[in-house]
Amino acid sequence: MRTERKDQVVCIGAAAILAVFFLLSVFGPKAEYSYSERRMLAKLPIFSSSAVLSGRWMRAFEDYTVDQFPFREPLRRVKAWTAIHLFGRREYNGLYVWDGSCAAVEYPLAEEKLDWAVERFQLIRERYLNDQNRVFLSVVPDKNCFLAAESGHLALDYPALEQMMAKKAAFAQYISISDLLAKEDYYKTDPHWRQECITDVAERLASRMGASFEDEYQVHVLTENFYGAYYGQAALPMEPDSLRYVTGPAIEECRVYDWQEQKEGEVYDRKLGTGRDPYEFFLSGSRPLLTITKGQAGQTETAVTGEAAMPGAAERSAGQKGAAQGKRLVLFRDSFGSSIAPLLLGGYDQITLVDIRYIHPEVLGRFVDFTDCDVLFLYSTLVLNHSETLK
Repeated sequence: MRTERKDQVVCIGAAAILAVFFLLSVFGPKAEYSYSERRMLAKLPIFSSSAVLSGRWMRAFEDYTVDQFPFREPLRRVKAWTAIHLFGRREYNGLYVWDGSCAAVEYPLAEEKLDWAVERFQLIRERYLNDQNRVFLSVVPDKNCFLAAESGHLALDYPALEQMMAKKAAFAQYISISDLLAKEDYYKTDPHWRQECITDVAERLASRMGASFEDEYQVHVLTENFYGAYYGQAALPMEPDSLRYVTGPAIEECRVYDWQEQKEGEVYDRKLGTGRDPYEFFLSGSRPLLTITKGQAGQTETAVTGEAAMPGAAERSAGQKGAAQGKRLVLFRDSFGSSIAPLLLGGYDQITLVDIRYIHPEVLGRFVDFTDCDVLFLYSTLVLNHSETLK
């Protein structure tokens, strides 16, 4: 009799838990965005007979139930802690924490991806550049380069990657910067490097490109609690970083023009610094095309017309050449370039940042004047080893 009553209590308890989670799933509040994962969450799919018969509705509904599950964030953390500390997994979601710092396991080296990246760079060289352009290439090692040896995780052969890129892109002068970097130069909770720690990297790049370098910087703290992209993706407990930035005469006297948004702004976007991804504080995050002009606030705006999303070639040429007659740099970059570009302003009157993950190289001639400018391809191993993101 006692066994029967015990079974009844267990069954009733289990049914009650299922009922509560069901009611919360149906009637509970629904989130549109996951701040920890930096992504939009799935919405309830629209029901239709064609969607059901094709199987699309059930697949979308499964994504919806996973994204909108009650107490999802606490349960994600429990799952991650259990996987690492109870079941002994070495990484979770492709990430691991070592010495308080989180890194992605970047392995193996995909040489065909390097070939694709070089092919895109070669396209730009052949279409827009000539002997009057000095072309440079540099590779930013990801954080796993410095943590893997200590933690015992798999890692790329970073020296081999650099040698491959220098050989494959022989049209560019290679500038090695890996010897200047260490794990402390990267945020613990984010993949990016810390701007206040890479002034020596910027100085080497400027020196090798024959540009002057301004070393009069002041370091400021934007926020003491910066939780980077890896913090939410790993779902593991970590201490927050502090987000710091530098200012100097060259940075303070320039303005930034966003060609997609057709508006002028500043080097540091304080509004985005308190938003979903605080690293977007640096040059407003990922943008297809930006122009930083030193000492010419407001002049690049004259280049804008109402045509499409970006101005035409004639207006572009007049605006850019009129705004800066001095030394110019075109920086092809990923997100790492957002924080180092301001440090190069001491040697250039104008820097144009191009992200070919978001703008096709074949249309660049409409917006960028390559006449007599320096060109730097600066990409992280995280992008080069997954270069399918490059257009």
